[in-house]
Amino acid sequence: MPNPVTIETQMMIRKPISKVFEAFIDPEITSKFWFSSSTGKLEQGHTVTWTWEKYQVSTKVMVTKIIANELIQIQWGEPSSTVDFRFEKINETQTYLRIQNYNIALQGDELIAFIIDSTGGFTTVLDSLKAYLEHDLQLNLVHDKFPPF
Repeated sequence: MPNPVTIETQMMIRKPISKVFEAFIDPEITSKFWFSSSTGKLEQGHTVTWTWEKYQVSTKVMVTKIIANELIQIQWGEPSSTVDFRFEKINETQTYLRIQNYNIALQGDELIAFIIDSTGGFTTVLDSLKAYLEHDLQLNLVHDKFPPF
C-alpha cells in the first residue's frame, strides 16, 4: 500500500519552458544529462526503456500523462512509483522545474533508503540538466555518481 510521502526536488533553469520540457521528452537531449539511452521519446500512453550503460541497468518507464510545457508523469522503478516533472514558466527565459516522486509502496527502513536515494538522484539530474542547458556542459554527474570509476 502506498504511503503519503512525496519526495520533491526543484531548480530554476535559465531557459524557456519549451526547451526545458523538450529536454525530458527527447532522449537525444536527456541522454546528455541523465541516462545513456532510451528506446524512444516520451509519449502519453507509451512505455520506453531507459538504460544507464555504465551501471548495466535499465528500467521500464510508462508515460501516464503529458501536458505540453506543464507536466510529464511517469510510473517507473521497483517498486513502482509515480514521478511528476512539473514545469512552471517564470518568464520568457526562466523555468522552474519541480520533480515529485510519490505512491511509494515501502515502509520503515526501506522507505527511508528510497527517500535518500530518490532525493539525491533527482537532485543530481537537476544539477546536470542546469549545467547542460544553461552552459552546454556535460558534467557526467549521473555517470560519475556511483562506482566503479
